[in-house]
Amino acid sequence: MDASPRSFSNNLCFLLLCVLISNLLTLSLFSSDSPFRQNTSRSFIESLLRAEEEIERLRDELRSTRSASGLLLQQFSQLASSLPNGTADSPDSASDAEADVLLPKEYLEFVSPKKLPLGWNSNFGSDHINPPAGRACDQFPEDLARYMNYTVGGPCPDDELLAQRLLLRGCEPLPRRRCRSPPALPARFVEPAPFPASLWSTPDDSSVVWTAYTCKNYSCLVDRKNQKGFDDCKDCFDLGGRESRRWVGPGAGLDYSIDEVLAYKKGTVRIGLDIGGGTGTFAVRMRERNVTIVTTSMNFNGPFNNFIASRGVVPLYMSISQRLPFFDGTLDIVHSMHVLSNWIPTRLLEFALFDIYRVLRPGGVFWLDHFFCLEDQMQDVYVPMIDAVGFKKVKWTVGRKLDRGPQMRETYISALLEKPMTAGKQRQRRRGFT
Repeated sequence: MDASPRSFSNNLCFLLLCVLISNLLTLSLFSSDSPFRQNTSRSFIESLLRAEEEIERLRDELRSTRSASGLLLQQFSQLASSLPNGTADSPDSASDAEADVLLPKEYLEFVSPKKLPLGWNSNFGSDHINPPAGRACDQFPEDLARYMNYTVGGPCPDDELLAQRLLLRGCEPLPRRRCRSPPALPARFVEPAPFPASLWSTPDDSSVVWTAYTCKNYSCLVDRKNQKGFDDCKDCFDLGGRESRRWVGPGAGLDYSIDEVLAYKKGTVRIGLDIGGGTGTFAVRMRERNVTIVTTSMNFNGPFNNFIASRGVVPLYMSISQRLPFFDGTLDIVHSMHVLSNWIPTRLLEFALFDIYRVLRPGGVFWLDHFFCLEDQMQDVYVPMIDAVGFKKVKWTVGRKLDRGPQMRETYISALLEKPMTAGKQRQRRRGFT
């Protein structure tokens, strides 16, 4: 394969020419005065659409291949310059304006394959280990250069906002590996409260590096519910407020209770996951019932992961786009409140739902808690999508979402969905969403 940037320019020009011809043909065929308009068959229309989809796929492949080849050219250039008689003055890699910018040396150190000391390993099927670096990292060279600018063995830079931005863009896992965090230890560090008092205790301010957040202490975060403006999970840090009432009691309407869900499974729920779990209250309620829950959370203008950990439950710092880091068929329950909703791109949401199905054991349950969407989207998009995954509907509740006004025509769905125990039921439910 010719990996030079010039060859990619030629391919791209050819591709753009194909797109232009395709668009002109379509315009000619379907203009109001075209003699072909009335005689155009449905199959021909579908063929045109498929052709456009294929062109878009080829365009994506060209982008991906160019990115990968650019990284290889940089690595070859660095290798050549390190040899006794080597040179990095190749016109295709050093002087060509279309070559990718030079990526940070520490990043290339992370993403390059590592040779196994004992040679070939049958478990790996290789004599190298390839690190799980996010492919999107090298698409943001300026941010990546800033993020990877640190002293190996020294303190990590205080740049949480930059790190989170890279992570949310798909640079996951983050490639910084050889520095010490936090960047500076507090003047005094107060140990967390002992268990079980920690479950409902607000930790000391010394447990957090506050640089990235508007609030600079937990008192400010607790009071945030009384302030104007929007913040994610605005009242979650107030453990004496609404957090203390979540998922307890008999349950009504959209609000299911933990006890009724656990009763349905008759004591077989032991371990699970809460996706986008705020400050970890769902995991805390489950731990009070001897169930272990891992909570995923981001740090959107607040130290959510620190707070979850201080309560004595396990946080997992990852975005919604990442594949769940659990083996197939291992979890008893997956819960998500508000996070899995119509703000997520449709295909990405479909990936997430199938991933939840993957990690649940047969008979495991997915508690979809207050999923929201527009009324028109529910039957047209999201009900078929959920049905196509293959869950059995144990409980399904629909209600209006009115916090932004009835004119928004928004809907909530709460559901308890079970992974089938037999393959037959699974096959029957695989139809629907396309």
